[in-house]
Amino acid sequence: MSRFHKPSLGEMLFFLGSGVIVSIPMALFFEPSASFLTNFFPAFEAEILSVAVLAPIVEEFAKAYPLFYRHGESQKSLFTMGLLVGLGFGITEFFAYVLLLGVPWYVRLPGIGFHAALTSIVAYGIALKHSAPFYLMAVFFHSSVNFLAVLEMPVVLYAIILATAFSLAFLLYSKASEQVIDY
Repeated sequence: MSRFHKPSLGEMLFFLGSGVIVSIPMALFFEPSASFLTNFFPAFEAEILSVAVLAPIVEEFAKAYPLFYRHGESQKSLFTMGLLVGLGFGITEFFAYVLLLGVPWYVRLPGIGFHAALTSIVAYGIALKHSAPFYLMAVFFHSSVNFLAVLEMPVVLYAIILATAFSLAFLLYSKASEQVIDY
């Protein structure tokens, strides 16, 4: 007989909150890290290293970290919790960029859903017990978008990456099972 698990409101709020909490040190760390790296690299290379290489690697791991300690979850519930962590992260990052750095809100708005999609992709990998390939996909998408931002590339390229990440997240959600994962 299979068992099913649906996250409670308290669990969902916890994972949304963990995304919020994790985003604060990330924002505080990566913004000044590019300046620090200019001690070792030219400014452009330091920005690429900080924004397009280090930030995606660390952020995607930090967002997924709380999901490794869940037991008795279904693939679908773990996916949902990943989505909530990413959503909390994206919302906090949105407000940090808009209110503290003066970035226009419409520029940062897609990032909310993007972080949610990427963390849910990693969560699906965790649910399958094959987290590395899904983590690397999320890092690739994140690095690609950040690299385009540093290079100030046309918006259509961002849209293609965002649409691909959102489509992949939707596909994985539709494939996720309601049956509890055996650990």
